[in-house]
Amino acid sequence: MIRWHDLGAAFALLLVLEGILPFLSPDRLRRIVRLVESMGDQQLRFIGITSMLLGLVMLYIVNR
Repeated sequence: MIRWHDLGAAFALLLVLEGILPFLSPDRLRRIVRLVESMGDQQLRFIGITSMLLGLVMLYIVNR
């Protein structure tokens, strides 16, 4: 069962992690965005599914 507190904490942690790169290196973030814009749909989908699967594996390991 999902607890709202845990979901809120996970979302807050996501925001903290997502904010690190723009805070520390805005120029690098701009270069990354340009690189992502130049990628095809298949590449982005592959990166997305890989990221989701890695996240699921990590959740499984942490909650074991």
